[in-house]
Amino acid sequence: MELIKGGVCAAKGFTANGVHCGIRHNRKKRDLALIFSEVPATAAAVYTTNLVKGAPLLVTKAHIANGVAQAVICNSGNANTCNANGVEIAEKMSALVAEKLNIKAEDVVVASTGVIGQPLNITPIENGMDALADGLSVDSGTNAAEAIMTTDLAVKEVAVEFTVGGKVCRMGGIAKGSGMIHPNMATMLVFITTDAKISSEMLNKALKSDIQETFNMISIDGDTSTNDMVTVLANGMAGNEEITEDNEDFKEFMKALNSVNVALCRMIAGDGEGASKLLECSVTGAKTLKDAKTVAKSVICSSLLKAAMFGADANWGRVLCAIGYSGADVDVNKIDVAFKSIKGIIPVCKNGSGVEFSEEKAKEILLEKEIIIMVDLNDGEYSSKAWGCDLTYDYVKINGDYRT
Repeated sequence: MELIKGGVCAAKGFTANGVHCGIRHNRKKRDLALIFSEVPATAAAVYTTNLVKGAPLLVTKAHIANGVAQAVICNSGNANTCNANGVEIAEKMSALVAEKLNIKAEDVVVASTGVIGQPLNITPIENGMDALADGLSVDSGTNAAEAIMTTDLAVKEVAVEFTVGGKVCRMGGIAKGSGMIHPNMATMLVFITTDAKISSEMLNKALKSDIQETFNMISIDGDTSTNDMVTVLANGMAGNEEITEDNEDFKEFMKALNSVNVALCRMIAGDGEGASKLLECSVTGAKTLKDAKTVAKSVICSSLLKAAMFGADANWGRVLCAIGYSGADVDVNKIDVAFKSIKGIIPVCKNGSGVEFSEEKAKEILLEKEIIIMVDLNDGEYSSKAWGCDLTYDYVKINGDYRT
């Protein structure tokens, strides 16, 4: 398996585009994205666990109930959530895509992101559809990635090449996510494409299994959005024998999916609202997988720990504090903690107690852009990772006037 360029257009038969249609006031910001497969594709999706769900999620869930989709339409700048006519607007978006691309409206995945509770005007989307569809290209995946961004500062796209049954397959994805991100299921929006051939049942199994170790292990701010969704389209154009069971081909597919998802997770976490650092909590030595995941999530969600990382303060007591209230079955007298970055690694806690360390060296390590919080529970064989970011002054500034 190797990383390649192309994002959602890396796989055979997929094109994409993104334009500014007028939903957002800033004309320099793209606000409407389209992804298209030459042929109908097997489709699977997972959605936010928030009881308040955006209308596009409801429409998408109905559309792909048969496990098939051929296009994805997504706008930014307005979440189309808590609107009386939200479903009507989402269905109209699907109809516009279907008419322009000569496909079925029920084969369109719909997504929206942005401000909640404000009516979404269909007119800009309608007026922008020609430019959006006419500009579909294998070279325009980045345009689509830009068009789904809201408070994101960085484009999030990745692609890999892998082999299934002797056939070269490709998988790519784009994502947006910067705030309102917290398990479970909290990814903001992720769209993944692949030319591998896989049944609807196995695609669903692959996605639902992998998000437990990837997107459900991210936390930016403790808020689970109303519009979170991960969608995968697999059009089968690579020519491999269809994956219909849990065999070696399925395992290779899962490796590719995990690689794409982990990469996007790290991008989302590193681009958290106001963030200056990507944080990863790596937990080893847990009694059970549940305990490992619980500890990793608890540490990465700790506001006090996030603030300490912003200040490059090796306050390891906050790590133990988060573990202590996590609810995981751990022996606090066995816990080791260390901080790691490209500048090195420094142990700060052994068997639940502090050890002498250089504050100067610790600060040097923690001033880097990517920090790993290493936790060894020394009580089992299970491990897990979670991703997040530091908590900065800018997070409050961004969300203090997000709507106005």
